[in-house]
Amino acid sequence: MQIQVDTLSAQEIKKFQEQKLQEQLQFVNQNSPFYKKLFIDKNIDINQIKTLEDLQKIPTTCKNDLQQFNDDFFCVPMHQIRDYATTSGTLGSPVTFGLTDKDLDRLAFNEMTSFKIAGIKPGDVVQLMTTIDRRFMAGLAYFLGLRELGCGVIRVGSGIPQMQWDSIFKYQPKYLIGVPSFILKMIEFAEKNNIPYQESSIEGVVCIGEALRTADLQPTILANRITEKWNIKLHSTYASTEMSSAFTECEHFNGGHVIPELIITEILDDNEQPVADGESGELVVTTLGVEGVPLVRFKTGDVVRKHMESCKCGRNSYRIGPVEGRKQQMVKYKGTTLYPPAMHDALANFESIECHVIEIWHNDLGTDEIVIKLAFKPNYEEDVDAIKDHFRAKLRVTPKVEIASIEELQKIIFNPLSRKPIVLIDKR
Repeated sequence: MQIQVDTLSAQEIKKFQEQKLQEQLQFVNQNSPFYKKLFIDKNIDINQIKTLEDLQKIPTTCKNDLQQFNDDFFCVPMHQIRDYATTSGTLGSPVTFGLTDKDLDRLAFNEMTSFKIAGIKPGDVVQLMTTIDRRFMAGLAYFLGLRELGCGVIRVGSGIPQMQWDSIFKYQPKYLIGVPSFILKMIEFAEKNNIPYQESSIEGVVCIGEALRTADLQPTILANRITEKWNIKLHSTYASTEMSSAFTECEHFNGGHVIPELIITEILDDNEQPVADGESGELVVTTLGVEGVPLVRFKTGDVVRKHMESCKCGRNSYRIGPVEGRKQQMVKYKGTTLYPPAMHDALANFESIECHVIEIWHNDLGTDEIVIKLAFKPNYEEDVDAIKDHFRAKLRVTPKVEIASIEELQKIIFNPLSRKPIVLIDKR
C-alpha cells in the first residue's frame, strides 16, 4: 500500500524529500548537459547536498537559462519523448518541454492528487473548459489526472457560454475546471437568457489562471462576486509547465497544498535568501521524479507566501498562497509598488465593466506608466471617476483610464494565437 506522504509529520516529509532530492541530483548530474556543466564550473559536489538547506549551495536557474540553452536541459534522447509541451511565453519566448512515459504518469498522479485535495471523487463527472491542444500542458494534465482518478471528462474547451450551459444540462457534471472571470461571464449569460443555472448539477469549480484569494487568504472581489450569485465552491489551483506540479486548495481554502513527492520549494528574497514563514518572496522550485526536463532551483518569477501550519483537512504538507505578482511584472508607479493581480481585482469590483486590458510601458524619463482600457456593458453608465476613486482608496494611486469598445478589446483579449486571454500588455 502506498504511503500518503502529505499526512506524515513535517520532519518525516522533509526526510522523504531529502532522499528524493539526492536521487534527482544524481540523475541530472549524469544526464543533463546544462546541470553537469554547472556543477563542474561551480565546483559543486552533489554528494555533499544532503539536506534541503544544502540546496543553497547550488546556483539558481532562471527562465533566461531555459530560453538560451533549451536543448541542454533535456535528459533523455528524443526517441523517448512522448509529448511536447511549451510554456505560454507570458514573460518571454516560449520554452519547449518533453515528457517521457514516466513523466506523463507523474503528471497524471499530480493532477489526480490535486483533484482529490479539492474533493473530486471517482465517478464524478467534470467539465473541462480549457484547451487540451496547442502544446498546452495544463489541459492534458487535467484530462490525465481525471482519467487516473476514475472520473468522466467532458472536453468542451474554452469560451462560448451557450455551449458550456448546453453541456452542463445534458451531461450533469459535478465540477468545472475553468477561469474564474469566465465563470462570472457564464453567470451573466445565464441571467440574460433565463437559464436556471442555480438549479444545475454544478457543486464546485477548480479555478485556473486567476487568483481567488488575497495575500491573507481572504476571497478576492472576483471570488465574492461569483459566490454571491452562485452557491458553489471555488478551489484555486496554481501550476506551471516548468514545475509539472500543482498546488490546489482543499475544502478549507487556506492555500494550495504542496505534493511532497513531486516538488521542493523555496521562497527567496531579492538577495536569494530564504524569507521568514508567511513572508512574500519569489517561488524557487526543484522538481522531483522528472525524466525529460528536470529543474534544480528554478526561479519561477512568481511572488507567493508559504503557510507551514498543519491544515484542518489532516494534511501536514505546507501550502502555497496565491500568486501576488510576478517579479518581472512589478510596477513602480508614482512611488507605489503594484502588481497586475491587484489591479485586476480592483476592476472586478465594478459590474459595469465588460472587459479590460492593462498596458504598462516606460516613459521618456524611464519610469513606469499605466493605462487601463475599459469597455462598459450596454445600458451601464460609464463611471470612470468612481473607478479612479476606488483605485486611489485600495491601491493608493490612480492610473490613466481610457474608454474603448467591447469589440476593440475582445480582439486583443481573445487573440487566436494565444492559449490564454490577454488582459495585460507589458511593453517595458
